[in-house]
Amino acid sequence: MQLYHHPFDLDSQKVRLALEEKGIDYTSFHANPITGKNLDSTLFQMNPSGSLPVFQNGSHIIYKTIDIIQYIERIAVVSAGSEDISSNRKEVIEWMQKIQEWNPKYFSLSHIPDKHLVYVSKFIRRVVIARMSESPELAGAYHRKLREAYQTDEKLKDPDVLRRSEEHLVRLLDEAERQLSETPYLAGEEFTMADVMLIPVLARLKLLDLENEYITGRPNIAEYWILVQQRPSYKKVIGKHFDGWRKHKTLFKTWCFVRIRSLLKRY
Repeated sequence: MQLYHHPFDLDSQKVRLALEEKGIDYTSFHANPITGKNLDSTLFQMNPSGSLPVFQNGSHIIYKTIDIIQYIERIAVVSAGSEDISSNRKEVIEWMQKIQEWNPKYFSLSHIPDKHLVYVSKFIRRVVIARMSESPELAGAYHRKLREAYQTDEKLKDPDVLRRSEEHLVRLLDEAERQLSETPYLAGEEFTMADVMLIPVLARLKLLDLENEYITGRPNIAEYWILVQQRPSYKKVIGKHFDGWRKHKTLFKTWCFVRIRSLLKRY
């Protein structure tokens, strides 16, 4: 089993948390979306949207996050000889879908300094054009990706788009806060794939230095956040890259790569 992912990517974090929680071995391939590695032709042929993660088991390829997580649970159940698949439970499925409905892209990008955002955006567009010339058979898919990049730039200028994204996040967090006042985990007394979906959302808020605004003021989520950060899966998937000084190292390496490639005009 192979997983194409990156520590920066929120959906990749969800899938990796599921893999670690279920103790499933897999081969890891990093494809940094900020440096455009997710646009390489080999990966683009598997998933023409260029989104991460991409999960491959033999000839079976999945790139929708919830589908991957449910597939992982089925593998874990078969391996254990059990019949209990938590993501089949109604409340777990509902939470997974609610969390996945929030698109973090515009919210996240709106909290990045403009000078960095513009620089990376131009770099990504040049990567798309370079990959298009290398793989003309995928020109249609690369054209769609290029159009999407321009549309993203335009939407980031629209205050209504940013407002709707934040309002959606607030509704999600408020609902989670109410649920966590009744149960220790999102879908009941035990940790489930619903929690796997929520943890990266909270980690993203922490990465953007928005923990006080969105987490601390919600006491049940704040307590839950402290609890889930103690899990070995969190430490391996997220904490290893973003806790404390590590986040500066992770971000600095990516920024240096983009700067050097841009100066050399190697996309």
